[in-house]
Parts: sequence; structure tokens; C-alpha cells
Amino acid sequence: MTHSMRSDTYPPYPDGGGRGWRDTASRYALLPLRVFLGVTFIYAGLDKLTDSAFMKDGGAGSIGDTMRAVRDSSAVPALVDLALKNPVGFGYAIALGELAVGIGALVGLLTRLAALGGALISLSLWLTVSWSAEPYYYGNDLPYLMAWIPLILAGASVLSLDAAWRRRRRERAEGLT
Repeated sequence: MTHSMRSDTYPPYPDGGGRGWRDTASRYALLPLRVFLGVTFIYAGLDKLTDSAFMKDGGAGSIGDTMRAVRDSSAVPALVDLALKNPVGFGYAIALGELAVGIGALVGLLTRLAALGGALISLSLWLTVSWSAEPYYYGNDLPYLMAWIPLILAGASVLSLDAAWRRRRRERAEGLT
């Protein structure tokens, strides 16, 4: 008797659940990215909110001076000009946006929306603050922008409030039929 190995089947879970390790890996694949981006954006938001120098119109390390310094080298100077109308308000908007996006990604709450917010924040920072980085891959905002895209597309499949809500809706729907 000969035994062959089939490439289209996966070994079952030890508990007999019938799903293979590849299925499990696929379900959990975006979790490290979600945790990393969530923690990073929470940290970035809190760092801005607690930095007394950052939330000022002018001075070393201030949002105002940072925006004035990048204005002429940004891809969209009009976006910087808009921020310079109220640099402190813009600083708070970015910090609170980062905090909301980070919390949403970390706990999996409206994950696709949070990821879209994170991508938009990263895009705006890439087009303004890190646009002049040479070579382009030295700027850190572009990789963050790209990292948000899988979460926009897939959302949070496991260990998330979104997954718990989906499960609850499914159980309710099954109970009604």
C-alpha cells in the first residue's frame, strides 16, 4: 500500500475541530499588524497630547514650526497652509485622530473605518511632513499608509469587537429562522 501526500488538505486541529493550521494562520495573519498599528498610533497620539512643546504655534518642537519648516518641500503646500491657519487645532486633530484610530484598530472596533482613518492620517503626513525624504523609503509615513491597506480590505476577523458583533448578529439571525 502506498501513501501519498495531498497538497490540498491540511492537518486538523488537535481538538478535532477540522480546521488546519493554515486556516488558523490565515485567520490570525493580520492580528500582529493590527496590534502594531493600534499600539503605535495610540502612542503617537498620547505623545503629542502630553508633549508641552508640540501643542504650540511656535518654538522648538512645536507643530507650528514643524509645519512651517516642511511647507515649501511638501507635495501639497495648500494642505500645510490649511494646517497653519490653526496649527494647535490641527495638532489636536491629528493627535485625537491617531488616538481614535489606534484604539479602533487595537480592539477591533469599526476596524475598516479606523484603518481608513489611519491611512488618511498617514497619507496626509506623507504628502506634507515626510514628502522630502530622500530616498523616498526613508520617510516613515508611506510604509504606515501601505500597512493600513490590508486592514481596510479585510477588517478584523479575530479577537475583535467587530468579530463579536458579527457572531452575535449571526446567532440572532439563526435564532429567528
